[in-house]
Amino acid sequence: MKTQDVKFTDNSILSNDVQNNVKVPQDNSKITSQIVLLSTMLLLISGATVVYNLQPEFYDFNESRLNSPIGFAFLAVTLAIAAFKLSFLVYNIYLYFTYKPIESVSDDELPTITVIVPAYNEGNLVYSTLLSIANSDYPQHKLEILAIDDGSKDDTWFWMKKAKMELGDRVVALQQPKNAGKRQALYRGFNLGTGAVFVTIDSDSIIEKNTLRNLVSPFVVDKECGAVAGNVRVLNNEKAILPKMLNVSFVMSFEFVRSAESQLGSVLCTPGALAAYKREEVFACLPNWIHQEFMGRPSDIGEDRAMTNMILKQGKKVLFQRNAIVLTDVPEQYKGLYKMFIRWGRSNVRENLAMSQFVFKNFKKGNKVGTRLLFLNQFLTIVMTYPFIIFMLYFIVVHPILFLSSTLLGILIVSSFPVLFYAKKYSASESLWAYAYSVLYTFGLFWISPYAIATAGKSGWLTREIAVK
Repeated sequence: MKTQDVKFTDNSILSNDVQNNVKVPQDNSKITSQIVLLSTMLLLISGATVVYNLQPEFYDFNESRLNSPIGFAFLAVTLAIAAFKLSFLVYNIYLYFTYKPIESVSDDELPTITVIVPAYNEGNLVYSTLLSIANSDYPQHKLEILAIDDGSKDDTWFWMKKAKMELGDRVVALQQPKNAGKRQALYRGFNLGTGAVFVTIDSDSIIEKNTLRNLVSPFVVDKECGAVAGNVRVLNNEKAILPKMLNVSFVMSFEFVRSAESQLGSVLCTPGALAAYKREEVFACLPNWIHQEFMGRPSDIGEDRAMTNMILKQGKKVLFQRNAIVLTDVPEQYKGLYKMFIRWGRSNVRENLAMSQFVFKNFKKGNKVGTRLLFLNQFLTIVMTYPFIIFMLYFIVVHPILFLSSTLLGILIVSSFPVLFYAKKYSASESLWAYAYSVLYTFGLFWISPYAIATAGKSGWLTREIAVK
């Protein structure tokens, strides 16, 4: 299914009320998108051309590095990591082609579920979210919906009550006395919910009609399954530039990366936008999860990654369901984007450190090599962040033209894989956004990782103080 083909006039996905309240941005035109893509391609091709014309200069630069002990050591480490990353990519490709989502089981086999929707300063998007859940084809007598307003400062509570008025007893609307964070809202939902499976859905997300049944079917088919990650796509990608980039990035992150991870039973993060957890596994780690600390401070970010980690630590499988699709709202401005990435980056650092404490132990039955490779792939990226930043700055100072041209050529080569992946599955023209996203990330967001590592002890959601309208 193509996200761009999801129209909100399709009553199989959204009701008329939801259609009227889904935000459709109008600030970017088609011609602007074409200019951005054309400029990106011209820039990358220009970089490749400069590299070709400056081959003697590149040869001299590399030779000088080989003649320096530090330069030689750095080059050796770089090549070793590159070889590992390439081998890991080939391994992931193999895993991807062996992956198949689990088909929905029958209504009689489906478990009872509690869908928890925490919301803070989300405005009318929470109304659309709740209606999309209620319109699911999940058996109503097995579906419990808990909407929890986490002390919002805007009109979120109004829209929750509106959904409650229309849906009646199908929705329980609750309001926290004050803003205490998403983790606390979820914790309240876990303790109140009666379902055999907990489903968490972000309050700016819309699910398809068959999403819930597809999401929870793995618990019935595989008794070792402790959690399931949904397939996240971008909701607001019709006009704005950044969501167009993120939509292609999400496809790569979920439909490729998590498909491979799922084959190892070790999806590393169940996304807040859509995830399911077995009740027993949640309560087995709930005290540690709600009281989790980092550097002596309560953890109020990364609740999804933390829950995933704790369920993996129990030796349970964490799977991905490609056929359980959710459309989620993403930032349309640079400020919102980098704040989201900082939060993700800090969580990544924290949970990789937490995972290092059990991943090389006998934490589960059966083969553990795949899980350990997934961990090493992420951990190496974190460890090498500062050395590569230092080298990059050195390269810029000594040979700025060589740095710029080689970086652009690298983007052209490396990003061609996600471009081809998206083009094969969805749209060739939209796949080019992978190039634009890589240029943006390389030159505009490169500082996120080192900053997130240096400030991993800081808390704060960063992106929900003012509702995105």
